Amino acid sequence: MKRARRTKIVATLGPASEDPAVIEALFAAGADVFRINMSHLPRERLSERVATIRGIEQKLKRPIAVLVDLQGPKLRVGRFAADAAMIENGQSFVLDDDPTPGDATRVHLPHPEILSALEPGHAVIVDDGKLRLVVTEVAPGRAVTRVVTGGKISNRKGVSLPDTTIPVAAMTEKDRLDLEAGLAAGADWIAVSFVQRPEDVVEVKAVAQGRALVMAKIEKPQAVAALDAIMAVADGLMVARGDLGVEMPLEQVPGVQKRITRGARRLGKPVVVATQMLESMISAPVPTRAEVSDVATAVYEGADAVMLSAESASGAFPVEAVSTMNRIAEQVEQDGIYWSIIAAQRNQPESTASDAIAAAAHQIADTLGLKAVMAWTASGSTALRLARARPDATVIALTPKRETARRLALAWGTHPIVTNDASDIDDMSFRACKFAVRERFADVGDRVIVVAGLPFGTPGATNLLRIATVTPEHAAKA
Repeated sequence: MKRARRTKIVATLGPASEDPAVIEALFAAGADVFRINMSHLPRERLSERVATIRGIEQKLKRPIAVLVDLQGPKLRVGRFAADAAMIENGQSFVLDDDPTPGDATRVHLPHPEILSALEPGHAVIVDDGKLRLVVTEVAPGRAVTRVVTGGKISNRKGVSLPDTTIPVAAMTEKDRLDLEAGLAAGADWIAVSFVQRPEDVVEVKAVAQGRALVMAKIEKPQAVAALDAIMAVADGLMVARGDLGVEMPLEQVPGVQKRITRGARRLGKPVVVATQMLESMISAPVPTRAEVSDVATAVYEGADAVMLSAESASGAFPVEAVSTMNRIAEQVEQDGIYWSIIAAQRNQPESTASDAIAAAAHQIADTLGLKAVMAWTASGSTALRLARARPDATVIALTPKRETARRLALAWGTHPIVTNDASDIDDMSFRACKFAVRERFADVGDRVIVVAGLPFGTPGATNLLRIATVTPEHAAKA
């Protein structure tokens, strides 16, 4: 199935989209990656969900990426004697280690690591930003706060700490079990929640050991502060704007989004823009104009993928949401302004053979007006280096590894195909031309660029570029 756009679409699966027929319809509408949110799916059902996706993949003969999103630590207040309490602006309110049910003056905070890390002046945000407290004094086992924004506070509401680096790992015991289940089920990407430091990503990569690529979700101010170090170790990035917008001033989020998007592009690592992109389509068949503009902005910025959360997981119009996002991306990429923005953000190639070949392929494709760059790749690195330059030509990744093809389904402008590795240079060119015709990226008489590494099957050894012409023999074998 040939997409008419370079930007990929991630669709979250949930109650509205767990039926195999709906998942297949989502793929037909434009979804390239399916996200499984472990905050909501029981671990016991994960392998079944992945197996459903693999069945659709086999039926449609197209690689589909599976992104397993770990829940991460969930910080919450304790319970109240009356299930809730009203707190007023300006009053004092205590967070403590006493498990006694709370009232309008205090509540249990069942996270001793938070109580030990809080300092005067730190903000404590409750219930997704509805309530805001500021710490005025701390003592062992308690923190006194001043209520800045009051209201109703009830049992087990979530807590966010934008100013506090918490001495807790991004992976909980639940996450470790979910991670192992995801790897066993054959997940292609693992998304790590609650990232504060690069070590949080390294810890997950140490468990994954290459069985899946690891994506860092940037959703905390601490992660933004350590962004360069986190980007250096992650395989991909997600701009998780929901939590980021709770813990940072909302007006700063668009700038952070651009910084992450451009930084990931510079490194040649896939970046996903997520959260509330078509939020109104949870209950309406059409989005707002502002939401359309929001999706378009991410596409104009050159993001690898845009993501649907509740819109496809629990909304009333999951297929329509994917179809709408697909049309937005297609329209943006037909706009001449899009390509001028992409070109203006293009990074200089690094002084490596792989980057030199990628830059040459891009220039040749532009000079000759070619629409396909055929990249033989084992690990996927060749295709990612080509996609990094955002060429006006589809990168067709030919790989003998099904897991590589699935991972590349997330990468901008990449059309992965699973095939046997080339036996020699002539076979490499012949089959590249054959696949270009089969996948409807070229016709007889067209030229394509073929990129590979010698010896074949050696990861990261991109050192060969050839211009090949499609002949009637290629078309006959397609």
